[in-house]
Amino acid sequence: MRLSPLLLFPGIFVCALFPLTNGEEQRIPEEKLLVVTVATKETDGFKRFFHSAKHFNYTVKVLGEGAKWNSGDYMSAPGGGQKVRLLKAALEEMKDEDKIILFIDSYDVVFASGPKELLKKFQQARHKVVFSSESLIWPDRHLEDKHPHVAEGNRFLGSGGFIGYLPNIKEMVADWTGEDNDSDQLFFTKIYIDPVERKSTNITLDSKCRLFQNLHGALDEVVLKFEDGRVRARNMLYDTLPVVIHGNGPTKLQINYLGNYIPDTWTFETGCTVCHEDLHPLSALQESEYPLVVFGIFIQQPTPFVAVFFERLLKLQYPKNRLKLFIYNQEAHHEGQISSFLKDHGSLYQDVKLVGPEEEMDQAASRNLGLDMCRKDKDCDYFFILDIEVVLENENTLKILIEQNLPIVAPMITRVGRLWSNFWGALSADGYYARSEDYVDIVQGRRVGVWNVPYVSSVYLVKASLLRSELSDYELFTSNLLDPDMAYCHNIRSKGIFMYVTNMHTFGHILSTENYQTSHLHNDLWQIFENPVDWQERYIHENYTRIMKDKLIETPCPDVYWFPIFSDVACNHIVEEMEHNGRWSGGANTDKRIQGGYENVPTIDIHMNQINFEKEWQKFLLDYIAPITEKMYPGYYTKCSSPLNFVVRYKPDEQPLLVPHHDASTFTINVALNSKDVDYQGGGCRFLRYDCSVQAPRKGWTLLHPGRLTHYHEGLPTTAGVRYIAVSFVDP
Repeated sequence: MRLSPLLLFPGIFVCALFPLTNGEEQRIPEEKLLVVTVATKETDGFKRFFHSAKHFNYTVKVLGEGAKWNSGDYMSAPGGGQKVRLLKAALEEMKDEDKIILFIDSYDVVFASGPKELLKKFQQARHKVVFSSESLIWPDRHLEDKHPHVAEGNRFLGSGGFIGYLPNIKEMVADWTGEDNDSDQLFFTKIYIDPVERKSTNITLDSKCRLFQNLHGALDEVVLKFEDGRVRARNMLYDTLPVVIHGNGPTKLQINYLGNYIPDTWTFETGCTVCHEDLHPLSALQESEYPLVVFGIFIQQPTPFVAVFFERLLKLQYPKNRLKLFIYNQEAHHEGQISSFLKDHGSLYQDVKLVGPEEEMDQAASRNLGLDMCRKDKDCDYFFILDIEVVLENENTLKILIEQNLPIVAPMITRVGRLWSNFWGALSADGYYARSEDYVDIVQGRRVGVWNVPYVSSVYLVKASLLRSELSDYELFTSNLLDPDMAYCHNIRSKGIFMYVTNMHTFGHILSTENYQTSHLHNDLWQIFENPVDWQERYIHENYTRIMKDKLIETPCPDVYWFPIFSDVACNHIVEEMEHNGRWSGGANTDKRIQGGYENVPTIDIHMNQINFEKEWQKFLLDYIAPITEKMYPGYYTKCSSPLNFVVRYKPDEQPLLVPHHDASTFTINVALNSKDVDYQGGGCRFLRYDCSVQAPRKGWTLLHPGRLTHYHEGLPTTAGVRYIAVSFVDP
């Protein structure tokens, strides 16, 4: 979008009331209102302002397009004189004395309503010029006593917004002779506190924030009002609905937050859309025309389910020859998984760069390097950051983000069962996390949209054009005080660049890496407490949830139930973990007593407590076995008190069978961990009382049967290979 110093929009409404001598009131024609602002650059803040002005049909004239900004940083020192110089020059060319001029900032301003309401409130002020007001005096506190007192409201002038008749504003700025870096606020303040000039120009303040709301010093006063499917900012102190919202001073981030709603072209129940008009659909492109993405994968700590991460990466719906991988791995523990992935699939990608732990590169440097890889690659269109703990379940995530056509956009992800997410809705005064008013509603999906936020992490997309322009000379993640993600977001904000998060789709979640141990062969098996959703997806049979609904449970013998419980991966990992431990014990001549229980007929086995898996196994029994037991044996409820949990190994030359016996349990589960005719021959279980056998156990399926009295049984001979089963004597 190219700015024009000419009028950008024609007004179309009639509004406000104008007093006549006969006591009647006449509306001021809306075409008499002209919004004037200064914008030397087309920033994201200006685009938002422009969008809100267009939404409410304001006529806008932009001054200073393409000029160098010489007026300093409002956050650190007085400035703004350049605005007065440009305004003075523009007004000199205007001749219509009935013209109403609204002069406002644009980078940190949004409109909350249209010209009709604005002009009506201006008319009711009964003055020729109305300035915005503030509760805090700036930049010269020594002038406080000279400000007129007001009956109610703010005493001090704010220069970020004022409205008035053309002749009066011309008179007000006629004496400006200052430098561009002089203070515009001090200039207008001196006019206001001078009784003669104040009367001559006919100036007043909008003390109760009916027209203008400056947020500096007033954040606690302003709330969002949701009514009739619309959103409006309300000043609770004065019970007013301001028309112009200005995030002046250190409150620029708060105007970003309010800008998510004002103007709101959607109803608040369904969400708010951001102020961008041109989406970037990929559906019309051939795959060879897709944007080239440098895909940055960052492994910064031992993380569960890394193999699953790479499986998901392969399923991502984006042409792999349009992806370049940048993989940073700080953990030697994960080198084997990365090596295996690259060996099998690395050639699918256009290019791969791997930075391993031997290079001793810190997190900030690695992320800067990833950005630079994209920045210096003339073909790179986007850089996509993805931390290894992110579970990206939506295979179209990358396409969705590219189609948003935003400078920086993140898919919202959360931690399962918690309000933690990868974005912050607001910042505290010292630049750290603060919960925004709508954070919980966004995280829980009650408000859906694309949201301007001050912080994103873990997974987000960055336009390469941004890296080559505003961010060309930045080591964005480097800071002596902040961690890399906070440093990155601080540097982005300081450049006036907006970051967004979208919750318009379900994208995935983030893993907990707390308490992740790396002392086992398959450490993910121990994640049933920390990451239960991912544990279930990895290790529980895909048909488990259909057992009762689709009647997948079978009854091969009386009161014996057979149903799927473990995935192939779970079976393999349990067997491999036991063989890795290797401390097989027991046998026909051994009487083993384990934790107060015992095996009537000892076996060659390894108990779960020998590999420190007892708590995890009991959690498995409670979560996945107990619900089935309670349905199949009505009236019986179990706490899964189970001191005997073990994996049995049958081999022809070791222990091929088990003689008839009763289990020392109320009920028993017996899970087949490998496949008959593939891994072994023979085997199975025979219940003598019923002369009923299960001779072809299915891998991952469990037999559930009573123990002790009724189900006297034997293990049938294994004639070849090695057979493994997992056994639990529950409630002995």
